[in-house]
Amino acid sequence: MTSLYDPTRAELATLLDGEPRYRLDQLWSGLYEQRVEPAELTTLPKALRARLAEALPLALTPAAESVSDDGQTVKWLWRLHDGASIETVLMHYPDRSTVCVSTQAGCAMACGFCATGQAGFERNLSVGEIVEQVVRAAQVAAAGPTPRRVSNIVFMGMGEPLANVERVWRAVERIHADLGISARHLTISTVGIVPGIRRLAHESLPVNLAVSLHAANDTLRDELVPINRRYPLADLYAACADYLAEKNRRISFEWALIDGVNDNDSDARELAAAARSLRAHINLIPLNATPGWPTQGTPPERVAAFRDRLVELGANATVRANRGNEIDAACGQLRANQEVSVSAPRRRPLPH
Repeated sequence: MTSLYDPTRAELATLLDGEPRYRLDQLWSGLYEQRVEPAELTTLPKALRARLAEALPLALTPAAESVSDDGQTVKWLWRLHDGASIETVLMHYPDRSTVCVSTQAGCAMACGFCATGQAGFERNLSVGEIVEQVVRAAQVAAAGPTPRRVSNIVFMGMGEPLANVERVWRAVERIHADLGISARHLTISTVGIVPGIRRLAHESLPVNLAVSLHAANDTLRDELVPINRRYPLADLYAACADYLAEKNRRISFEWALIDGVNDNDSDARELAAAARSLRAHINLIPLNATPGWPTQGTPPERVAAFRDRLVELGANATVRANRGNEIDAACGQLRANQEVSVSAPRRRPLPH
């Protein structure tokens, strides 16, 4: 199904064949500058508005909305036309508003400590389904009691962005060129899809690259992040080095701290060495609770000690503040449904 934000400008021109040329400018401006639906574009004739609404429906149907206690984090559950579900998170900070978008319904990467990975994979999202998440979140941010402008986009929601790289990149170009969000405020996360990283290195926009590392030796990472068996650390680091050389954009390593698994001194030494070699910034993320996964996150005092050890070893490291934990909107908690069986069989015990 083609939805409202799927067509390119040229494809919309074809749809508007027979209309005055300026109608395309009115429609494109309405969608991406005013961020309104065709039915609200009173500059267009009523009959044309009706035709566009029928031909290009919205892709996302709201199924649930959760708001954190402080009102600064909002999570939406969306139903798609085929019954698939995704989630989007809007986060307000003092200096910015960020949207965390999904790129797939579910995820095939099978990282057992991540709720999305536990739920399995359904399908890739279309360009329009990705872009519309940004537009819908931006509408809410702008309409709030204190109007806010969305300034940052992180491709860190459900799914592996680089497993859907063609559509993700076209969405990036649309968000940059038409929604007006700087490439330097766009961050694509990956568990380490090496061909995708190499593809990004040769694209035109200098987006930020975040690598979900979680382990800095192949033995442990094979268990935590199964795709490591296909793209081991040596290959991943080489691709990161090429990205750094091409884009000169700081890479970040995401590290979910799991109690007794990847929070030891040897882990700190391995991680610090990798980060120093690539001038990477380390984002430490205390493991967020997910249903059915008994392993616990590292306690706060040991999270701080692990960060301090990394700094002693010459690495740049910070602890990411958990946002939206109470509404299951924090890292690793997006799962697009209300139930994940506590006896789900696809998870394996972590090595100790």
